Amino acid sequence: MSDTIIDVNIEPIHNIATVNDICTEENTEAEPEGNSAPVYRILDLHESDRPRERLAKLGPQVLTNAELIAILLRVGVKGENAVQVGQRLLNTFGGLTGLHRAPFVEIKKQRGLGKAKVSQIKAAIELGRRLTLESLEDRPSVNSPSDAASLVEYEMSALEQEHLRVILLDRRNRVIDITEVYKGSVNSSQVRVGELFKEAVRKNASALIVVHNHPSGDPTPSPDDVAVTRAIVQAGKLLDIEALDHLVIGQGRWVSLKERGLGFA
Repeated sequence: MSDTIIDVNIEPIHNIATVNDICTEENTEAEPEGNSAPVYRILDLHESDRPRERLAKLGPQVLTNAELIAILLRVGVKGENAVQVGQRLLNTFGGLTGLHRAPFVEIKKQRGLGKAKVSQIKAAIELGRRLTLESLEDRPSVNSPSDAASLVEYEMSALEQEHLRVILLDRRNRVIDITEVYKGSVNSSQVRVGELFKEAVRKNASALIVVHNHPSGDPTPSPDDVAVTRAIVQAGKLLDIEALDHLVIGQGRWVSLKERGLGFA
């Protein structure tokens, strides 16, 4: 393993409810005429079986991901209702995160999807991402690894390259900012630890939490991750800015190196 560069010099401050029971209107956007497969309309169903009505009455939390996507799509295709189309998209791209990652043109290639429907899906996902970022304005407190992970997991789990970010905290562990330091391979031979603390010094942070993602989806810390963590902890002691944790974000899960005793004395 390459030697870790510890440089602390800081520049001066200059489940679908019986899918076949939930049917939708004919998709006029993407299906050609001439298909004799039956089409069922939402209006043909009892009101309690319609996804939109169920959402209005029971709340969005009771709907499956496929049903929520169906509401965005509004209509299905011949032989396939909107919920089935939604489930097909989830299966094809590997869930919501896969849809988040997938390029616009790749989703548009799917049967029954045109520009308008793909735009609706992408817009909804982006709103969810922005909602997560907007909460930073309320200065949330970070009192546990899960608090920190919740701030970045949604977005970082979908990144196709490694990104390393630092969550800057004040004396009450309230979030000051989240800054990106590296993009690309994050290993002990390339990470200059001083870069991680530069914004912390400039913004008078009392502590920080380092976060990076594993695009493979497996958040298991590597030997390089542990080496970088050890160097960060040492540098934080010299600068009187405590390194509280180092999180590795994977697909739907994350790991706290501090909880595992990796890199922290």
